[in-house]
Amino acid sequence: MLLIGLTGSIGMGKSETAKMFQKLGVPVYDADAAVHALYAREGAAVAPIAEAFPAAIVEGAVDRARLSKEVVGKPEALKRLEAIVHPLVGEAQMAFLRQAEAAGAPMVVLDIPLLFETGGETRVDVTVVVSAPAEVQKERVLARPDMTEEKFAAILAKQTPDAEKRAKADFIVDSSKGLSFAFDKVKEIVDSLKDRPGEVWEQRKAGR
Repeated sequence: MLLIGLTGSIGMGKSETAKMFQKLGVPVYDADAAVHALYAREGAAVAPIAEAFPAAIVEGAVDRARLSKEVVGKPEALKRLEAIVHPLVGEAQMAFLRQAEAAGAPMVVLDIPLLFETGGETRVDVTVVVSAPAEVQKERVLARPDMTEEKFAAILAKQTPDAEKRAKADFIVDSSKGLSFAFDKVKEIVDSLKDRPGEVWEQRKAGR
């Protein structure tokens, strides 16, 4: 089973591109959605986070804004949070991969916003970067509710520059030319990978 790492900076159209893979029958694992599930009421991360950061819990769920206040600018606190969340996210991803393999999926997409920032490219077979010109990205992001130039700059500062992501990518999807153009590119990528064997999943199953 081939593992495709999908990523892209804020406002580049990664979520829409993930839907295109799904439309073509490729199972998609959404890392952000996995974290939301872990933080929701009865989510697996609620109890350990409640113990480490009790102020972050509201009505039995993790309040992301409150949790952010507990860890931003506090390296040791952030390490404690990562030690809780990362293994749980890893378990959720492995469960998704086992389910996809059992269903006979020849390939899957791992939708991971910080793929390159976390070294995740070593845990997939190929990488796909969704990209658009900087002015298009900025226009999209600043149109979001409660977004400011300062927030946008702060987010970009934490992300690998788009040019660097493009240089590292095996495939690039340009989202600035319309949905139809992007879909054709995604279909081209899927078609080109249909007979390519996956090596990383076998290694991960073996614990390597």
